[in-house]
Amino acid sequence: MSTQAGEARWICGSPGLGEVADQIARPPLSRPPLGWWIALAGAGALTLAMVIGVTIVFFDGIGTMGNNSFVVWGFPIANYVWWIGIGNAGTLISSMLLLTHQQWRSSINRFAEAMTLFAVSIAGVFPIIHMGRPMYWYWLAPYPNVMSLWPQWRSALVWDFWAILSYLLFSIGFWYVGLIPDMAVMRDKARSWLGKRLFGLFALGWRGSIAQWRQQKSLQKLMAMFAIPLVCSVHSIVGLDFAASLNPGWAETIFPPYFVVGAMFSGFCIVIVLTAVIRGAMHLQDIITVEHFDAMGKICVAASLVMGVSYASEWFSGWYGGSPHDRVFLDFVFKGPYQPLYVAMLCLNVLLPQAMWSPKVRRNIGTMVILAVMINVGMWLERLLIIVETLGHTFLPSNWKLFFPTLIDGAILFGSLGFFAFLFLLLSRVAPLVAIHETEELVARARGL
Repeated sequence: MSTQAGEARWICGSPGLGEVADQIARPPLSRPPLGWWIALAGAGALTLAMVIGVTIVFFDGIGTMGNNSFVVWGFPIANYVWWIGIGNAGTLISSMLLLTHQQWRSSINRFAEAMTLFAVSIAGVFPIIHMGRPMYWYWLAPYPNVMSLWPQWRSALVWDFWAILSYLLFSIGFWYVGLIPDMAVMRDKARSWLGKRLFGLFALGWRGSIAQWRQQKSLQKLMAMFAIPLVCSVHSIVGLDFAASLNPGWAETIFPPYFVVGAMFSGFCIVIVLTAVIRGAMHLQDIITVEHFDAMGKICVAASLVMGVSYASEWFSGWYGGSPHDRVFLDFVFKGPYQPLYVAMLCLNVLLPQAMWSPKVRRNIGTMVILAVMINVGMWLERLLIIVETLGHTFLPSNWKLFFPTLIDGAILFGSLGFFAFLFLLLSRVAPLVAIHETEELVARARGL
């Protein structure tokens, strides 16, 4: 297949360069439609539920959640690991596709990177909720102190502080470097004086010279090279939050790579949902085609196979290691009260994605969205079960206790999803959700220009 023919796979029809730029830039430069206001109201209501839930926890204590004296992590840390995994995936996806010269990256990289910023920011809230004394959140920062009270380097919370902060700052820079040329396009297309000034401010004087393009492309590739090992190390740290423990079911050397693959898996599924929503809402069927969903489906199939091998490795190591505690724990996993949730997790994360082997499934957008949502339900169940099964079934039988969530847990969880949507809706009115210049390059090459 020729290069031009390969690039044409990602373009439907014959859109013009100016038409592509106008279509992508239109939402931030025009008045929001009624549908946007309805969606914002719905997302705002869920966000309010999250705010109310967090406020109740701050005033009445973490006893309002399902956490108990043995399962001390519960929903907050399960939500943290799930959100940080989704956040890690955005920049990882964009960086890998950039370095491997995947042309279909241009249609999804901008909102995938924005997904990182929002997901990581939301994830950072949950360790603070979990602490029980949020007014002392700054104790997580390892700054010098003469009494040597903190930081507690053996605490996973200190590791998480650095993981979140370093990754968030890097992701903001990576996202912004790619956004600069598009800010210049928005500056030139804006009609109001304020719009021209604001977009011009963030464009940093971009004029599109050869020297500027060369510097921007070089910096973007250099940051992508740093992004991949950074993402792997950050989510490996999250995995080590568990693997550094001696609890049965957690002392697993496979946890760091297992968590990284799980992050990419859940992140790609969120990108599938975002791609479908943005494609329909912005009428971008010409530049976001079924080929994009086909490509992402293939990656999801590969990730599900790795997840299946990881689960099997956990079972084998627990059995083959010969530790009576690990074998009792495995028996609890497969026969205990959480068995229905564990079976559901296996079905959603391993069996259900196998439907994506079929090209008909991968190229059906509605089916792909449903599968992506169900897979993320399974990935969230995995995060929860890792916590409640082990902490509720440790070495001492006298410490065995089940976990039962409360309405506050549900309000904060679903409220965080609403807050994520709320942030995306606001972003859609101030910045292009699809990379203008990269999409124009793809269209130009597909047309042989």
